[in-house]
Amino acid sequence: MLFRQRGKDVQVLLGHPGGPFWSRKDHGAWTIPKGLIGPGESLLSAAQREFAEETGYRPDGKAIALGSAQQPGGKVVHVWAIEEDWDPADLRSNTFEMEWPPRSGRRQSFPELDRASWFGVAEARLKILKGQAVFLDYLLEILGRADGS
Repeated sequence: MLFRQRGKDVQVLLGHPGGPFWSRKDHGAWTIPKGLIGPGESLLSAAQREFAEETGYRPDGKAIALGSAQQPGGKVVHVWAIEEDWDPADLRSNTFEMEWPPRSGRRQSFPELDRASWFGVAEARLKILKGQAVFLDYLLEILGRADGS
């Protein structure tokens, strides 16, 4: 999870999932760029690779471990934070294929993330997937900033 500090404010970068299921969703839909761990891959290496695949950007700052959390669907997500600035207009996400519309027999490609944006912590709490909100708290705790400012 990229973060930046603007004066007293902490901002985090979140991505909006691509594809037809997410196209009209906003609050509770945004995510920390993440993905699956490859065989023999370290957790941090997987996080760095997945971030680059989903955004087209590979941060090179110091990774700060934020720990892990089990998501409502049962998956465990491991997250690191890196303080770095990046322009979301440069988003270049990899794609996935699925049958769309359902039962049409037609396959279409969609970006894993269709957009990315910086959010202050209060707004990020509204936007982020419920199971990932805990990482905002972990980041603020590490930064010694209880309220995001």
